[in-house]
Amino acid sequence: RGNISKIFGELLMLVESDKRDEEITLTYTDEPFCVPENLYIIGMMNTADRSLAIIDYALRRRFCFVELEPAFETDSFKEHLLSQGASEELVNRIILKIGKLNSEIEKDVNLGKGFKIGHSYFCKYENTNNWYEEIIKYEIAPLIEEYWFDDQEKANRYIEELLR
Repeated sequence: RGNISKIFGELLMLVESDKRDEEITLTYTDEPFCVPENLYIIGMMNTADRSLAIIDYALRRRFCFVELEPAFETDSFKEHLLSQGASEELVNRIILKIGKLNSEIEKDVNLGKGFKIGHSYFCKYENTNNWYEEIIKYEIAPLIEEYWFDDQEKANRYIEELLR
């Protein structure tokens, strides 16, 4: 974690497509340096993490941005859980309940779509009686309580609905 512009520094200019394979002398070290045409830089960030600063425009215009959404509604999510032994009833419960919660999170002006619950919480199915409830109680509930720290009643309602 850090200031991305400072971390990239002089590299910002060299990652541009028209500057690839072009050697320059670095300002601070006086060493020759170039970025090869076949080097790809892939970065990831969680937009819900408030410790991350907004990416500055100099950096933003040099990269494309792809937004990833939770995959609860996809056939592959459902098939993945079913292949691990989860019942169709449980899979549909997860999709329905987390889908409703994510809809509420997205509509909340203090949160938004970057705060939606991701499908990764549910990707490793364990054939136990309380697998779903444990994920809700110990992983999702604390997150919900943090999201609505100023409205504990609302947070409790959402948690209770997930456990129903």
